[in-house]
Amino acid sequence: MENLEKDSKAFSASPKVSFDDAWNFIMKVGLAAHKYGATSGRLEFLLKGLAQDFGYKGNFKSTPVEIRFGLQETPAAPKRVEVLATPPLNIDLDKLARLGDVLNEIKAGTLSLNDAAPRIDAIDQMPPPWGKFASMLGYVFTGFGFALLLGAGWTDTLLAAVFSLIVYGIVLLSPRLGATAVKWMPLTSAVVVGFLAGLTKHWLPDLNLVLVILCGVIMLLPGYAISLGTGELVTKHVKSGFYNLKSGLVALIKQIAGAIIGVRLASVFVTIGVAAPQAPVDQKWIILFFPLLLVGLALAFQVPRRDLAWSVLVSAIAYLGVLWGSSLMNANLGNLLGTILAVIIGIFWSSKTGRPASIVVMPAILLLVGGTIGFRGLANLASGNMVLGVEQFFQMFIVALTIMLGVLIGFFIMKPKPNL
Repeated sequence: MENLEKDSKAFSASPKVSFDDAWNFIMKVGLAAHKYGATSGRLEFLLKGLAQDFGYKGNFKSTPVEIRFGLQETPAAPKRVEVLATPPLNIDLDKLARLGDVLNEIKAGTLSLNDAAPRIDAIDQMPPPWGKFASMLGYVFTGFGFALLLGAGWTDTLLAAVFSLIVYGIVLLSPRLGATAVKWMPLTSAVVVGFLAGLTKHWLPDLNLVLVILCGVIMLLPGYAISLGTGELVTKHVKSGFYNLKSGLVALIKQIAGAIIGVRLASVFVTIGVAAPQAPVDQKWIILFFPLLLVGLALAFQVPRRDLAWSVLVSAIAYLGVLWGSSLMNANLGNLLGTILAVIIGIFWSSKTGRPASIVVMPAILLLVGGTIGFRGLANLASGNMVLGVEQFFQMFIVALTIMLGVLIGFFIMKPKPNL
């Protein structure tokens, strides 16, 4: 009886738009939001709320490769269902924000569905807010900043920035070479960086080879996909979770294989020296350059210009939460507190500005994900250090679970609205 009452509340006595118009618009929004980086849970939540606003009952299921749309006109009418393949993922927080603006205007009654449809089509054709040079700086700043955080020396840090620049060049070139080149980009980029790092270590024996390669390819690390997949499995998005987890692990294995191939190839031409790694950069320099990492993440993921400062601020607060939790107990508590802070502040910011919370939350989560741990774990396994390698590899999943738990706690404390 309770279920029947809940179902009846999902319908409006006088729907705001026609069933066909609502159906076509919801499909357009779903495909666009998925392409720009909306997660499965948020997308389903958004589409269900959108259907209810239009006066219908919706049921949606999103995975990385398809979306199942279901819409019902009246309680007695048959449900209309269609499954559509999704376009390739292209995380672009600026376009996601623009799509959110369109939905806000519709909800406010200042934009009709007929006028909104061409607006959504136009969003896809818009150039990124940050040009290629700024995006390149995003890669360089991110490689440079993560190297400092992970305990690199100055030479390691500078080379990580150079290799990040080369990886950005590969990212630009791969789509021009076709779908196969894009598919194998994790391996090819790691081969190139591994080869160059191996050659460099001949002249700089104290180079931290694993750390430099890791930070050089860090923008392509699948830590976010692995964390997302693990979290989706926990929240019963089984199909999407398995797909993201599998894709992330395959990409991680490709990167490790590419790094090993690159280093082995370099050893054919030169003798790779062995020496103790450099001393880490002094803490005061890390504090000074840390903002570069936060700006780099925002640039790389095309955070809108108007939201750049907010994105950097939320990421900084999340990292302070990591440091605080780590000092109280351990790194797992740090990741948990950092995630909770990012989610709560992001939802509060979204409620005050009307902007999608993803704009400020996603870069913060990317700062916390455990892909670096997984990379080092597989690298240690490949080099024969089985105990440390297995420990680091499984720690990656613990990090993913703590982040997901932090997201759930954040949603419990500050209930999100059905938006992007």
